[in-house]
Order: sequence, then structure tokens, then C-alpha cells
Amino acid sequence: MNFIQQAYKGKNNFWRWLLTVLVVMSPFISNFAVYFLMPSIYEELIEETVNFQGDKNVFLLENLIPFLILLVLLLVLVKLLHGRSITSLVTSRNKIDWKRFFFGFSSWFVVTVFFLFVGFLLSPDEFVWNFKPAPFFLLLLISIVLIPIQTSLEELLFRGYLMQGLGILAKNRWFPLVITSVLFGLMHILNPEVSKLGYGIMGFYIGTGFLFGIVTLLDEGTELALGIHAANNIAAAVLVASNWAVFQTDALFLDYSEPSLLFQMIVPVLLIYPLYLYFLNKKYGWENWKEKITGRITKPIVNEN
Repeated sequence: MNFIQQAYKGKNNFWRWLLTVLVVMSPFISNFAVYFLMPSIYEELIEETVNFQGDKNVFLLENLIPFLILLVLLLVLVKLLHGRSITSLVTSRNKIDWKRFFFGFSSWFVVTVFFLFVGFLLSPDEFVWNFKPAPFFLLLLISIVLIPIQTSLEELLFRGYLMQGLGILAKNRWFPLVITSVLFGLMHILNPEVSKLGYGIMGFYIGTGFLFGIVTLLDEGTELALGIHAANNIAAAVLVASNWAVFQTDALFLDYSEPSLLFQMIVPVLLIYPLYLYFLNKKYGWENWKEKITGRITKPIVNEN
């Protein structure tokens, strides 16, 4: 059974999927309601985030702990409501391949550090050393423990639960890839980056959703995407902070450069992501790309004899 077909291992009544989505995505739905129905309140929240002057580690904790609760809810509902194993939500393999997770994590962390280093070489005057031992090491601890929980909730919700559910509904692979990637991007519409750069930056978030989705479909599991996503967010929190980004932290460097769509969206999506996919393909030898990304999904025939 491939990754999307894992959903057939459980109960798939519509009300089960609807209830799970409404419960787990309730905070995101509430945020969208504020964004569209009360724009003035949304603007105030963004301004508070960008100009936050309190303890940044406490602020980060307050923003990450809800993801732990939501992840637990998702796993419990998959287990009890759908009658499925957690493994089937994560991968099509018999057990979770942690080597893939750590390879995705380490390789993407190296990529991130490399491009941050290039940015520093190009504009050294726009980066300020910000190392403060006590706040930084507390930030590092929080990031290592809680950010993988945040990214795991997003991956298992979008590339796991929703991709599998939409896949067996549409009976193909391309529809869940497109829908989950767009939804993943829209989930970030409330980030301060959007206020700073405009809606063009949404191309980055949607493109990132496509990267994670394509990797998941080609590899028949979320392990690589889980690792890549965790590395990306930990690097964003720990290495470089800027006053226009969603993570307001006591990072090693402060970036005072003026952001642009060229470097924040076009270069990653059109250059770095394709090269990284090529690198992963050389590592894992993925075949039948067209079938894995656009192919049909059929209900497996189970031999009960």
C-alpha cells in the first residue's frame, strides 16, 4: 500500500474527517475569522508581534505550546476516531524511518546555514552579532524540544491527514498535493512577513508546501518532510532574527537588511527547491515521478483468506 492508501486502514466516514479537521484546525480557522472579519484587530496583533519588547523566550513558548496540544489531539483522533495506527499517518513503511528524518533535518540545516553565510558575505554590515548566553541557550532548548512538535503538527496535518483524506476522496495524487500546498500557504497569510512584503510572499509558502508534498509523495512517507521542516524552523529561530519575521527571538544574529521577494521567494522556490529535490532523488533513487505525483489512487484489495 502506498502512502495515501494508508487511509484505507481506518474508518473513513465523512463525519470523522470533518470533526477531526474542525477540532485540530480550530485555531487556524479562528485566525482567519479575525483576519477577514476584524482586520483592525489583526493589524494590532501583527504590530504587537513585530514590536514585541518583553521576554522573547516566553513569547516563543506561548506560541509553540498550543501546537503540542493540537498534535496530541490529531494523534488521538486518528487512533480512536479513525481506528488507525499513528505509523499509517506518518509513513507507508512498516515503521517510521528515523534515518530519513535525521537526513532531511541535517541536509536542510546545512543548506540553510550555507545560504545564510552567503547572505552575510554579501552584506556583512546588515548582520549584527547578538549572542546573549542565558537567553540563547534557553532559546536553543525551547527550539529543539518544541519546534519539531510545531512542524510535526503541520506536516502530519497537511502532508499526512489531509493529503491521505483528499487522496482517497479524489482518487488521485495531484489533487491532494495542490490543495494541501495551497492551504499550507494560506495558513501563513497571518504572518508578519506578508504585511511587510505583500501577498507575493505567499508564493514562497505555497511553493514550500509543494516541496514538502512532492517529497512526501515521491518518498511514500512524511519522514523527510518532517526533518526538513523542523530544520528550517529551528534555523529561523536560532540563527538569524529580523524585526519583520514571525519568529521574534534572541538569535545569534540580527538581520537589519530590507527583505525582497527575489531572495525571500523567487530564489528559494525556483532555484534552491529544485536543486534540493535533485539531490534527494540522487540519494533515494525515486522512480516514476509522474505516477507518484499525478497517479490514480485505488482502494487496495484485501485477501481475507
